[in-house]
Amino acid sequence: MRREWGVKPYLKIAEAALPDGTVFTLHRHDGQIYLKNGPLDLMSTSLTYSEQYLAELGCADLVEGEPRRPEHPRILIGGLGLGFTLKKALEMVGRPATITVAELVPEIVEWNRTFLVEHNGPLLDDERTDIYQGDFYDCLKDGGGKFDAILIDIDDSPDFLITEGNSRLYTQRFLHTIRGSLAPGGCVAYWVAEPTPSFERTLGKAGFEVELFRVGPHEKSKRARHGIYLCRKG
Repeated sequence: MRREWGVKPYLKIAEAALPDGTVFTLHRHDGQIYLKNGPLDLMSTSLTYSEQYLAELGCADLVEGEPRRPEHPRILIGGLGLGFTLKKALEMVGRPATITVAELVPEIVEWNRTFLVEHNGPLLDDERTDIYQGDFYDCLKDGGGKFDAILIDIDDSPDFLITEGNSRLYTQRFLHTIRGSLAPGGCVAYWVAEPTPSFERTLGKAGFEVELFRVGPHEKSKRARHGIYLCRKG
């Protein structure tokens, strides 16, 4: 029997399959949790800086004491993931506030209630958290009202989708729906695996003023390979 000395294995602890064949798996390795889409690493509890920075940028005007903070901020997050964007948003906005999280995969919601509590705490039990179990597209099309910030971390980019159905999230029609869902002074922030100039142009055509922020997976990363597009109504 061969032994791999000093190499700690990846242990698959959960799996979720979507009707279109997309498979998500959750793994534990060396005390950390990893979320995979097939063989692709999507995110982990060891590299969370860019997910948190998404909330920092999008919620900067909603911090208690900020003059532009509304009396009751309303935030929409597209994609729960491992919960780090939600965690940072809850830390920033104080009370009262409502943070709606649209998550397509019910198992990911359950994993945040179970496996991830040791990393993030009971985020979903916070009275400010409202889970919309379903597609982000439907959440906005259902008419969720006006939001002071919309934070989106669903795909690597419009060119690299996690599920094929996500292509409708980047049409001009839906971008106008997002724009119309922003409260006065509100913003939308998109996380992308790498800056995507074609998407930046698409956002501009939809009537947004766009600013790109480069960010690494870790606060001390030497290369800021990820991007966050911060968009406001033009």
